[in-house]
Amino acid sequence: MPDPAPQPTPPRHARVAVIGGGISGLVAAFDLRHRHPEWDVVLYEASDRVGGVIRTLRQDDFLLEFGADSFSVQPPGAIQLCRDLGIEDRLVDPLEANRRAFILHAGKLVPVPEGFALLRPTDLKKLLASPLLTIPGRLRLVAEAFIRGKSDDSDESLQSFAIRRFGREAFDRLIQPLVAGIYTADASKLSMQATMPQFVALETEHGGMVRATRALQKQSKDDAARSASGARYAQFRSLPGGMGELFDTLVDRIGESNIRRGQRIASLQQAGDSWNIESDRGEAASYNAVIVALPGPAASTLLRPLAEEAADELAEIPYASSALVLLGVGKDQVAHPLDGFGMVVPAIEKREIIAASFLNRKFADRAPDDMHLIRVFIGGAMQSHLLERSDDELIETARRELAAMIGLQGPAKIQRVARWNNAMPQYHVGHCDRRDRVELAIGQLPGLELAGNALHGVGIAHCIRTARAAADRIGKHLASQLGDSPL
Repeated sequence: MPDPAPQPTPPRHARVAVIGGGISGLVAAFDLRHRHPEWDVVLYEASDRVGGVIRTLRQDDFLLEFGADSFSVQPPGAIQLCRDLGIEDRLVDPLEANRRAFILHAGKLVPVPEGFALLRPTDLKKLLASPLLTIPGRLRLVAEAFIRGKSDDSDESLQSFAIRRFGREAFDRLIQPLVAGIYTADASKLSMQATMPQFVALETEHGGMVRATRALQKQSKDDAARSASGARYAQFRSLPGGMGELFDTLVDRIGESNIRRGQRIASLQQAGDSWNIESDRGEAASYNAVIVALPGPAASTLLRPLAEEAADELAEIPYASSALVLLGVGKDQVAHPLDGFGMVVPAIEKREIIAASFLNRKFADRAPDDMHLIRVFIGGAMQSHLLERSDDELIETARRELAAMIGLQGPAKIQRVARWNNAMPQYHVGHCDRRDRVELAIGQLPGLELAGNALHGVGIAHCIRTARAAADRIGKHLASQLGDSPL
């Protein structure tokens, strides 16, 4: 058998700029440094701190998470990153005793049914035993097995898919609040193909969700069915120092000297095979390649002189804002045992919060033993008007709602507010086509790559995947462009 043709190796002294210091930019910069330590890799961040919306602080023996408090091991991008950073052995599992969540139903907390995996029944007996659905609602859900699959491959909203398959009641009481807890979105606009493609594929292959579950069970491939929805909660991980520890490790591996904080990139220009950037401080530099790891609107502004069509498409991606209220309260101030990771609130309950998580019930050492640390989510695409309230008013909103839902009383030891303005991209129907148009246009600019949550997924693992894919393409491009021979 002949030897395989030698593959070009990336140049030894390339210069690459990464624009944006959120999770995507940090991972892209780390990946480039990790694979090619001889390269000059510089990360630019407009603010004075990296990490984007994810931030961890300690206050009075509380570990306060102002963004994501954990990541999922599926898809595996985040867990693999921890392996590459050498911190996998520091990961902490969620507390086993509390691996469940609640849905607000008629003002009371009801456990999320064991037999339901977001958009697929995995155990009808357990699901139908839940008080969340009336008898007609349960019958309509069971009838899903007899509903024919969609006849074409056009995109549809998540609400349309859910009601078509399970009925209105299951959507309102079960599916909508679970989805809102993930996307802070309006499900009537959210694209199924962009956000839940696995369920679209199951319907296409099996004709429906109940039939898909039966087929997977026969093939012994359905982990969700075997262990019910509680398995999902077991898949999360964090670190002893919170999510901030992940970012501190990334910064350490990248090297502080390679990070330019407080430098917003004002212009990006192509000059032959090079890329010239200039910051708002007037500092200019030339690079062999650039990764843009910015939110859609910021990326649109920067890319407009280079790729107007891509810029227009990125500008059309809507973003939702939300606020997070963190409350540290005594356990004796709460009537409910809070024996779960958190709760979601259906829109039909007409309350002023989207969800709440009980952080000390998810991971150990997040609060003193006699205290609860509660994170309350407000706003989102469907209640954006609530964000016009002051921080004090948001705290009062959270306290008032928790008083009604879990019996919270008395003053809080910790009261903090974090605002996530235009932080969550909304993948509306047709998003996949928009994504393809953006990538086609950017593909005409060799040496320029996009990373982040604007196109391929909003979760941490999705951002990591886009960052590492961008870094990989940059490596291949530079090997081809500069023509280094193999070592």
